[in-house]
Amino acid sequence: MKRISLLLIGLLLISSYSCKQAKKEAEEASEAIEKSVEMVQEEVMEESIAFKMEPKSDSEVSGEVSFTEKDGMVSMSATFSGLTPGEHAIHIHEKADCSAADATSSGGHWNPTAEPHGKWGDEGGFHKGDIGNFTADAEGNAAVSFETDQWCIGCEDPNKNIVGKAVIVHKGKDDFTSQPSGAAGARVSCTGIIQ
Repeated sequence: MKRISLLLIGLLLISSYSCKQAKKEAEEASEAIEKSVEMVQEEVMEESIAFKMEPKSDSEVSGEVSFTEKDGMVSMSATFSGLTPGEHAIHIHEKADCSAADATSSGGHWNPTAEPHGKWGDEGGFHKGDIGNFTADAEGNAAVSFETDQWCIGCEDPNKNIVGKAVIVHKGKDDFTSQPSGAAGARVSCTGIIQ
């Protein structure tokens, strides 16, 4: 009888140890799966918005602009037609309002940090909307791409959130020094960034 009791106690101990070990292994596997799912979710977290550009100031400039946010970076891609050949400025303006015939309803450059106008990345300062210049070919077509971690799409940071702003293409090029807008001339195309 004593031997049977010892045998039962031994079996219970082994069984208890096996259950604890199995439970621990199951918890570790569950944590590993959760971490993998989180990593996959982070990798595929991507948001995109796209809009048509409208002609303004009696121009024929049209196009499309899209923004994609992934891994903390926002990339802008735009194509235009109907431009005069040569350099043109492109900026983000403070209001998603293209209702005025000359697009002045979009306000000034988006400048949430109250910096002077300048070339993107200059030590002397620049607006968050100071994208820069691009060149239209002899047929008036152009493509623009830009990427930064200084923007976001719909985040809570008013110094980074581009939603509620407008993209403006100007008739001329930005000189990067004239205040407050770079003397780029008329606003020839506009779109509001509304999510």
